[in-house]
Amino acid sequence: MVPELQKRTMFAMETGDVNCKFDDDGRVKRTGFLCERDDTNIEGTLLTASAHIITAVIGSGVLSLAWALAQLGWIVGPLALTTFSVITWYTSTLLADSYRSPFNGTRNYRYMDAVKNNLGGMKYKFCGFAQEGNLIGSTIGYTITASISMAAIKRSNCFHKNGHEAGCHTTNNMFTIIFGVTEIILSQIPNFHELSGLSIIAAIMSLAYSLIGLGLSIAKIAGGDTGKTSIDGVIIGVDVTMAKKLWNSLQAIGNIAFAYVIHLVGAYQVFCQPTFTLVENWCSLRWPENEFVAKEFAINIPLCGSYNLNVLRLIWRTLYVTATTVLAMLFPFFNSVLGLIGAASFWPLAVYFPIKMYISLAKVQRFSMVWIWLKVLVGVCFLVSLLAAVSSIEGIVMDVRAYKPFNSIS
Repeated sequence: MVPELQKRTMFAMETGDVNCKFDDDGRVKRTGFLCERDDTNIEGTLLTASAHIITAVIGSGVLSLAWALAQLGWIVGPLALTTFSVITWYTSTLLADSYRSPFNGTRNYRYMDAVKNNLGGMKYKFCGFAQEGNLIGSTIGYTITASISMAAIKRSNCFHKNGHEAGCHTTNNMFTIIFGVTEIILSQIPNFHELSGLSIIAAIMSLAYSLIGLGLSIAKIAGGDTGKTSIDGVIIGVDVTMAKKLWNSLQAIGNIAFAYVIHLVGAYQVFCQPTFTLVENWCSLRWPENEFVAKEFAINIPLCGSYNLNVLRLIWRTLYVTATTVLAMLFPFFNSVLGLIGAASFWPLAVYFPIKMYISLAKVQRFSMVWIWLKVLVGVCFLVSLLAAVSSIEGIVMDVRAYKPFNSIS
């Protein structure tokens, strides 16, 4: 039997659509322009791809940067921020060179495909584990962020009503549940390609709250009520010991790495959809004839049109969102969780695999200057990630000692 991709390619060549609708290996193009004689939409466009990227880069990671810079000070903070941005940019260019294996060969449509084709099976599994850990951790972190943000809005309204002397403390659990229920509904969006509208809105909102944060900071500085600052970060004293400052500084570096790499951002859905798809595709291959997996029921929703309900999708996605919501309520430690996620994922996904694949593809000679530079970069970033992870775990342990489960208070 002729494989499906081969049949598509042969048909496209016969009709002249090979460059218009399909990549050179027969897959439908994920981004591009419409064919002149066909009004069929390609799955993605420059606009939707840009929206997904902006949604993934400008987001909740930004919220931790103020705290991170406060720990590191005006010299080390911006230096660390710039260093990680340059490292991430550099390794991203190396990763882009791995899109084909070899350089002009087969397309690698997924990060894991590139690792599998260039580095082999064991590293492929490690990459998959790191990616899924990244995605799941990001959805948990985003849930924590959302609940804290909603609680902050409630506290702000309370301050305006009762004055800033009022405590206005509130539990985060109700807001966590509200966010979880919202995500259960949104998670029924069938696939990633139908998230473009949500991503565009999320991208706009991410930019908006970044500008709001900038405006509020400028207003506070202009008002002269900025508190005592230090060029080398938080001042060591009664409240902050030398050891605590060291742990906070390492954790801050993890948060900065997170802001560039982990992309805990605007749309929870952008991060959970790949995990949804992974499990659902596996189930489809494992039980292709099972009605629980394959059958869809058409439901008419007023004002929204028809929706195809799938039982597996409904149950699996609801359980996933529920699990991340419960974990967010159990570990509502914003800075420590973000630092741990960033530290754990930064090194393998942003440094190790891109550099390892580049060395393999470009056949970089051992002990050459380029080889030595790349190996040093891998080693230094691993050490930074390890220290940041340890400090974040220390922060979580300290938080847990004074925390009662399901009793997060803002």
